[in-house]
Amino acid sequence: MREEMRGQLVYGEKREEEAEVEQPQRCRIVNKRFVVVGYALTSKKTKSFLQPKLEGLARNKGISFVAIDLSRPLSDQGPFDIVLHKLSGREWRQNLEDYRKTHPEVTVLDPPDAIQPLHNRQSMLQAVADMDLSDSYGKDGVPRQLVIKRDASSIPDAVRDSGLKLPLVAKPLVNDGSVKSHQLSLAYDRYSLQKLEPPLVLQEFVNHGEAIKVVRRFSLPDVSKRELSETAGVYRFPRVSCAAASADDADLDPSIAELPPRPLLERLAKELRCRLGLRLFNLDMIREHGTRDRFYVIDINYFPGYGKMPEYEHIFTDFLLSLAEAKYKKRSG
Repeated sequence: MREEMRGQLVYGEKREEEAEVEQPQRCRIVNKRFVVVGYALTSKKTKSFLQPKLEGLARNKGISFVAIDLSRPLSDQGPFDIVLHKLSGREWRQNLEDYRKTHPEVTVLDPPDAIQPLHNRQSMLQAVADMDLSDSYGKDGVPRQLVIKRDASSIPDAVRDSGLKLPLVAKPLVNDGSVKSHQLSLAYDRYSLQKLEPPLVLQEFVNHGEAIKVVRRFSLPDVSKRELSETAGVYRFPRVSCAAASADDADLDPSIAELPPRPLLERLAKELRCRLGLRLFNLDMIREHGTRDRFYVIDINYFPGYGKMPEYEHIFTDFLLSLAEAKYKKRSG
C-alpha cells in the first residue's frame, strides 16, 4: 500500500485558538469594504474550486469573487485586492507580469515566474534536492532521476551510464495539468526503455506500500523481487489521482496510512514556500517501505484540487482574509 500525501499547503491560516482571538479584527477590516478577489481560471477549475459552499461562505466573511475578463487589459478591471489564477500561455503571463508592476498593492496568487519551474519535472524537485531536511522526525529527499529530451533509442545506454536501478517510473517532462502530463509508465527492464516517448523524466521506483494520506488516494503498486525478475516491458498506468474519490473506501492498513510527523511536514512546507516563492501548491510524497522516517517528494503541483480537501472552504477563506489583513496592517504602518 502506498502512502500518498497530497499535502494541500495553504499558508496564512491561523490555529483555532489564534483565530478566535483575531477574528474580530478581521471582521472590522472586511466590514469597511469587501475583499475583492479577481479570478482567472479554466472552466474546469472554476467548476471544481468555486463551489456554491465556498462562494456562500466567502460572502458571509466579506469576500467577493469576480471573474476576470480575458479580452480586456487587467488594469482596466477591478480594483482587486487579490488576483487568483491558473491559466497558461505566454500572453496571459505577460499581461499578469505587467499588471504586477503597475499594481504592486495587489496580491497575485502566484507570480507567473515562480510557477514556471513546476511545469517542468526537471526543475520541479530541485528545491527539495537542494535542502537538507534531516532531523529526529525523519528525512526528506527526492528519488534519483534522469531527464531524456529526445531519441528513445539512447535511453538504455543513458540509464546504464547514470547508474539508475530498475524498475523506473517514466513521467512526461512537461507538467502542465493536462491528461497527458499525468500519464505514468513503469519500465521493468533496460531494453523496454526504448518503447518510451521522450521528452520524459525517469525516476527510480521506491517501494512505498501503495497508499499515503493527507488526502488519501491509490497509487502505483509496489514491485516485489519476484515480479522484477519475472516481468519485462513497460506497463502504462491510468491517471493515478482519478482514484481519489474511491480511495477512502479502500481497505487500507491504518499503520500504512499514518501521516508523517507534523513537524517534518511543517518544516518542509515552510522551506519550500520560501524557496519556490509560492503559496498555493501541494506535494506528492511517499514513505520508503520498511522504514518509519525515510520520505521522498516525487511531485509538486501548483494550485491543486482543493475541493478534495475536507473543509477547504473555511481554510481557503481564512487564508484570503489573512492576506487582506496583512496588507491592511502594512498600509496603516
